[in-house]
Amino acid sequence: MEIEQTGLKDCIIIKPRVFDDPRGYFFESFNKETFEEKTGFSGDFIQDNQSYSSYGVIRGLHAQTGAFAQAKLVRVTKGEVLDVAVDARPGSPTYGKHVAVRLSAENKLQLYIPRGFVHGFSVLSETAEFLYKCDNFFNKASETGVIYNDADLNIDWLVPAGQASVSDKDLLLKPFAELHHG
Repeated sequence: MEIEQTGLKDCIIIKPRVFDDPRGYFFESFNKETFEEKTGFSGDFIQDNQSYSSYGVIRGLHAQTGAFAQAKLVRVTKGEVLDVAVDARPGSPTYGKHVAVRLSAENKLQLYIPRGFVHGFSVLSETAEFLYKCDNFFNKASETGVIYNDADLNIDWLVPAGQASVSDKDLLLKPFAELHHG
């Protein structure tokens, strides 16, 4: 696997080694030992999640706070998304900055998002299947987030405003400046 820095402290892109031949391809999507050796981060993921969405869906920006904060390792198995991570760690040199990475079934890239970030994605293909490993269990009472169209963050989700589909719950999220860090 190859590691690429994103410009946000501790948030990295992982490019797996893919073995292609006329029959198809094979790659190791996760190996705890290799992950820890190459990244220096814990590979103790304890929950896997998967979502399916159609074009224009924007999910996020979400996080868990306090004892239930989560690091995530995300990838796409069908279609393409624009994956967005925002550093929400007070005192971090990249606090308030974001990275946007195209993840697709074709490029097989993965993004590691440390604890303390808010995270979301937009679907750029007709449909997309999105998988993510979490290093902590979900806890409803620890949910927090930031409104996807926060003017201060100025994220280009690559989906025209009239075609964006955002859940009612996500439309109630607050601006980044009001984020509760718990």
